[in-house]
Amino acid sequence: MSYARVLVGSLLALATALPASLAAQAEHPVSPPELPLKLAPRPTTPEITARDLMTRLYIFADDSMMGREVGTEYNLKGTAYIEREVRRLGLVPAGEDGGYFQNIPLFSYHPDSGSTMRIGAQSLAYGADFLPLARSEKRVVLDGAAVVYGGSAADSGTWISSDAAAGKVVVLSVPTVLHPFRNALFSTTSRYGRAVAVLLASLDRIPAGLHPYLAQNTAMKADGSPTIGPVSVYVTPRVLATLFGGADNLRSGAVGQAITGAIVVHETQAPGRNVVAVLRGADSRLKGEYVALGAHNDHIGVRRGGAVDHDSVRAFNTIARPQGADSPQPLLSEAQMARIKTMTDSLHALHGVRRDSINNGADDDGSGTVSLLEIAEAFATSRARPKRSILFVWHTGEEAGLYGSQHFTDHPTVPRDSIVAQLNMDMVGRGAASDVTGETKDGTLVYGGPGYLQLVGSRRLSTELGDLIEQVNREKHHGFTFDYSMDVNGHPQNIYCRSDHYEYARYGIPIVFLTTGGHADYHQVTDEPQYIDYDRMAQVASLVYDAAWKIADLDHRVVVDKPKPDPKGACSQ
Repeated sequence: MSYARVLVGSLLALATALPASLAAQAEHPVSPPELPLKLAPRPTTPEITARDLMTRLYIFADDSMMGREVGTEYNLKGTAYIEREVRRLGLVPAGEDGGYFQNIPLFSYHPDSGSTMRIGAQSLAYGADFLPLARSEKRVVLDGAAVVYGGSAADSGTWISSDAAAGKVVVLSVPTVLHPFRNALFSTTSRYGRAVAVLLASLDRIPAGLHPYLAQNTAMKADGSPTIGPVSVYVTPRVLATLFGGADNLRSGAVGQAITGAIVVHETQAPGRNVVAVLRGADSRLKGEYVALGAHNDHIGVRRGGAVDHDSVRAFNTIARPQGADSPQPLLSEAQMARIKTMTDSLHALHGVRRDSINNGADDDGSGTVSLLEIAEAFATSRARPKRSILFVWHTGEEAGLYGSQHFTDHPTVPRDSIVAQLNMDMVGRGAASDVTGETKDGTLVYGGPGYLQLVGSRRLSTELGDLIEQVNREKHHGFTFDYSMDVNGHPQNIYCRSDHYEYARYGIPIVFLTTGGHADYHQVTDEPQYIDYDRMAQVASLVYDAAWKIADLDHRVVVDKPKPDPKGACSQ
């Protein structure tokens, strides 16, 4: 599930819920026993089974895939595995040029270490005083641009206007409670789109571990156009104080000392591709329509800060960050620290110390990817065929910003208006009673359990589609208890906007997002195949298979009875 679309307001809401979160976590059991670290692959079967899913996921989320980050050779390695499987199953290629792949216009950016900044006669040190965020190819000369204080990133009441920022270097102070990456979202807003540069004064010092995150970044050029907006640069509070002569002078609109120098960011093309395949429908009249099934094939790659102790990370997150990356960094009590140490010691006694730097993405979204392969095999080997065609899309770049699904829906390889519905699976391999799967709008933690499954967006465009999923679950005896708490309007975690289904919904295509929700291993090096519930995955895959067949055999298109969003507008839950 993408982290790129979490808004600053969501983070503050999460931070306020922290004490209750930790208290509730202490009352729930730790995760179920883990499975083997490695598994020998076995041939898969036509049926959707936990055994097949386990075989597939141990391949797809293996260390050799290095976290499958989009823009890297390892994401290509993951998509090559998917392509081999759909080719073996005999599905019809539906990518570009008669193949299964659809390439996306992805580019990699990295700042030039020769970039310079000076305040008067004082030279700032690259990497120590300032560090550019690489988002687009630029050479920005700062000489002569006025410097203005734009306010605090956490308080919209302090922000200067778009007109006041135009043509200037805008400086923002950023509270340390906000993670610096999330702050970068702020500087991309239209409010500061006409600024020369945006300086984010965030940290007492720029830690070395942050350098690799900023030193290279991937972005997609929608419709072939370059990324727009000002260059963003992290600076230390010392730079902020030097510019404005101290904290007492930090008033919105205050004019600072002039900055001279130049920021240079380079661009190179990077690899990224969707995998697209079709099972042709049996009805001559309806086979030109499609039920789309999707998952994302990428994850977040290798941990930039280097290897960490796997088991201590797992213990820490289980006790103190029950939603993994969706939980803010806590202030620990002595009791919590003691519990973490006890759990870590016990895991070390079981495994020894394991150093780990690979974000394997077993649940996010290895679980959805291999579930989609298993569903594809069940359809491909069935003697019967549904009336409508089934469109399988493994999207890339979801973690970087829904790039693959945005590109596919903007440039579909089948007519866009022929897609009658889209079912999206992202993180469908957990949901145990010990997993914090999310929280209600008021901040109460939600836990999984037997038959637990979240549905998001199922009635946002089509009441009929939401009812149909409930009907299939009931009539086919899948045994799910659906949780809709993450789907309420205005929910601070904004789940509806954070996975590939939304790129279909923005074009008025009714969607259902199925997920077993979050957990302590979300976006951590601990998201590995040995912690997955394969029976639950098989249960979800079987529901999606039956629902897709039901939709494909309807005598009418799924009725859209809710307002359609603006396809070029911003997503809002």
